[in-house]
Amino acid sequence: MEVGGVTAPGCWRERVTVMRARRLVAVATVAVGIVALSGCRAEPGVAAYVGDHRITQDAVTAVLDDLRAKNPTPPAEDPSTAAQPPLPGPAQVASVLVLGEVCARVSKEKNYQPRAQVSPEQAAQQFGLAPDTRYVRSVAELYTCLSGVPAGEAVAPTEKELADVVAAGRKAAKIPANVSDEDAARQLDGEQSREQLRAALATRRSLVEAVESYDVTVNPRYRPLEFPVLTFEGNAPAVSVPLGEAGTDTVTDVSTPDATPSSGNPDAEGTAS
Repeated sequence: MEVGGVTAPGCWRERVTVMRARRLVAVATVAVGIVALSGCRAEPGVAAYVGDHRITQDAVTAVLDDLRAKNPTPPAEDPSTAAQPPLPGPAQVASVLVLGEVCARVSKEKNYQPRAQVSPEQAAQQFGLAPDTRYVRSVAELYTCLSGVPAGEAVAPTEKELADVVAAGRKAAKIPANVSDEDAARQLDGEQSREQLRAALATRRSLVEAVESYDVTVNPRYRPLEFPVLTFEGNAPAVSVPLGEAGTDTVTDVSTPDATPSSGNPDAEGTAS
């Protein structure tokens, strides 16, 4: 897996960074009989389910506490405060734990092996965090895992896909107001950015199928939960993988899960090591 950047041509020159998994998974969604269960997948203290595995809110909180302890905010009078990136929030932590579990499961099932090793130091540099932070180690493990999952085909984006990327750029204030949506879309899928954008969209399509096949359910407090596979400068999401439900409180599944150890992590409750 490589982390690189491109610059869009013309008057809009926003740097874009992308996590580029060399191979991504294309997993057929498993057809299951689904019945509505209002409470079985919404237990107190559970942040998300991946199949029969619980990721607890305590696990998310532990990672957040570790982030704050190892990455203290400088005093207000410190000139470096302005350049200090904000710490990841609960949703960002939950997204890493959820997708990490999905990747571990599909890799174990299909016997995928990582094709690249991403170190905590590399991940720390991307986020501006201490390398011994549990969140950073979890991100490095996730990127390493994703490097071994087979890639989908990079094809021309649909109009909706381009519109979604432009909308993300507008939301993050990364596209100047005087640049039209049409011009922004042309530049995003232009010669200098095309390869990374299309690779990210292929990543998204493949990971969406994987997430759906492993029956991810997310606590409403974290919805909509997403993991970015392409970001604008400053780690603002450009293309993201949706994890679980979009925002409804309705929960659907076929069974009540039991807490089991993670297939990719020795901690039983989905905590980052």
